[in-house]
Amino acid sequence: MNQRLGSDRMIVNDSLTEINNLFIEKGWSDGLPILPPTVEAVETMLAGIKRDPSEVVATIPPCWGKATIEKIAINATMAGCLPEYMPVIVTTIEAMAVERFRLAEIQPTTHPVAPLLIVNGPVAKKLNINSKSGAFGPCWRANATIGRAIRLILLNIGGAFPGKLDMSTQGQPSKYTYCIAENEEDSPWEPLHVERGFDVATNTVTVAAVENPHNINDPVAITGEELLISISSAVTNTGSNNVLFQEGSPVIALCPEHAATIASGGFSKSDVRDYIYEKSRIPLNRFYPRAIQNYYSGWGENETVPITARKEDIIIIVVGGSGKHSAYLPAFIPPSITKAIEE
Repeated sequence: MNQRLGSDRMIVNDSLTEINNLFIEKGWSDGLPILPPTVEAVETMLAGIKRDPSEVVATIPPCWGKATIEKIAINATMAGCLPEYMPVIVTTIEAMAVERFRLAEIQPTTHPVAPLLIVNGPVAKKLNINSKSGAFGPCWRANATIGRAIRLILLNIGGAFPGKLDMSTQGQPSKYTYCIAENEEDSPWEPLHVERGFDVATNTVTVAAVENPHNINDPVAITGEELLISISSAVTNTGSNNVLFQEGSPVIALCPEHAATIASGGFSKSDVRDYIYEKSRIPLNRFYPRAIQNYYSGWGENETVPITARKEDIIIIVVGGSGKHSAYLPAFIPPSITKAIEE
């Protein structure tokens, strides 16, 4: 079997077990079995995008490896992607390479951060990217393999191997894969990409540097304001990076039932963002003196701390199926980036 990594090739035994053992030994795997990136398999993957295989899409920190279209296709092959996923994957790499996304800080940090991909537009249904029940979980090929391809690229091209250059203290499961679509069909509001100035028919991917979803359970609220009170309480965590550093794009992922209840109370998406920004305030006396000195020096003793400095940075999306469980995804420090997907 010929196996190609960039312009290099090596001959290995055709045993899938031996190939996977080799990839794990070399640090080319996320620990799960991979599909061998044979010349033929990579060429099939490259057919999913009309760009020169040698084109450098971005350089990936901390090793600043060159993410060419071919190398992206190699990692997508290993992840088990279909060729039609390539435009989403390449656009995600381009979005993460935007300077203000601060990938050079995301990759080596001790914080348990992973880039979350939020896909909007018709492409989500076309590729069967799950936006409904279990969207953050297993069993959807597109979600699992697109997110996994991004992680393999961050590992193999960026060099962020855990304990060596990725110094995340504990890590988090979303470092394997973190890809969803917004449930536009069951949302009472405009989708994320429309909020950000794109046409509803435009396909986009948003990358946000966040933690795992933290469940917000409220099965008894019957008014929009009751739900917003629960949500505002659930996100006031003194240990979140977005609170401590007043930066980042925390995500409020509302389930359809919660979103419908809130919307029936007359709240728009913008109103929800305003409410959470104003009501999710933490009194300074909830922080110990050294924390106040480090993070809030110069603040008045009666001031309250919002979950992030700019309310515009709070992402409100609708995700999931039936059941009254929403989620809060605390953020690292970079803002989110939304980019149109080029077919």
